Amino acid sequence: MGVIASAPGKVILFGEHFVVYGEPAIVLAIDKRAYAKVEESDGKDLHIHSTNLDLAGSFKNGAFKIEQGDAKEARIKFEPVKHVVEKVLEKHGENTGLTVEINSTVPVGAGLGSSAAVAAAVTLAVAEALDVKLSKEDIFRITYEAEKTVHGTPSGVDPAIATFGGTLLFQMDTGFKPLDVRMEIPLVVGDTGVERSTKALVEKVRNTAEKYPQIVDPIRRAAREIVLRAIDALKKNDLETLGELMNMNHALLYGVGVSDESLEWLINAARKAGALGSKLTGAGGGGCMIALAKDERLEQVMEAIQRAGGRPFVARKTDEGVRIERT
Repeated sequence: MGVIASAPGKVILFGEHFVVYGEPAIVLAIDKRAYAKVEESDGKDLHIHSTNLDLAGSFKNGAFKIEQGDAKEARIKFEPVKHVVEKVLEKHGENTGLTVEINSTVPVGAGLGSSAAVAAAVTLAVAEALDVKLSKEDIFRITYEAEKTVHGTPSGVDPAIATFGGTLLFQMDTGFKPLDVRMEIPLVVGDTGVERSTKALVEKVRNTAEKYPQIVDPIRRAAREIVLRAIDALKKNDLETLGELMNMNHALLYGVGVSDESLEWLINAARKAGALGSKLTGAGGGGCMIALAKDERLEQVMEAIQRAGGRPFVARKTDEGVRIERT
């Protein structure tokens, strides 16, 4: 039968990019999840199969053997999975053969935290299959280490949201603080399908900030004020204010140069279709945008985003982080 675990993807509601400079950001776990099924197998090999990426391969004594799909892509995608398996095996105390099957409903490479969701789900599934007791804190740490193999120096936002779920306030110097959000936050996520480099976009903002400090510093302070007011709006169940703040946040991100034509088409289409607010989410330069809309408008907003060339889906807040589905 095996053990199945899952973990959620995420969107950044407010504060991306400015978080690099010590400002706060609000991150939301969404109901798109990555699933990992783990079974013990004979021998000492680690077999990994990703059904959504059509990739399969195995690790034996550190060497990788491709079984399905592109060898280079498979190696890159499976390296963090191998990392988390090894960490759990260390706690288990002995090496054992494992088969890991991954199926993620979180779009890959779109800034929605898919790699962290996969890593957290695999960590918990392997631990459960081998009867290794891990706390949520342990899972977060193992997932964060795995993310370093993907992103170099990640902020830790994605592993935290994949592990703990819910809504988090994140700041570089103080880390994560759960926000008690009772309200529904009905979102449409629009994927532009345009790939981009987070690293290059962070660098672009840094260059702009160095060139125009007197302009970018007030933009940064405005971004902080938006986050603080958004926390208040979330407490008051005030969707209209949240929407207005999203529009302002997007204007600031556009101002520092991280939006692009593919995002602007979708954002403007969503607003015209009745979204309360709309902005890019994540690094920008492609990737995804989000639109906040009342339930009765979600369908219209989705259709508008689709007509504008995006791949839309409805996403809702989930309070559940990584969890066992069934054994």
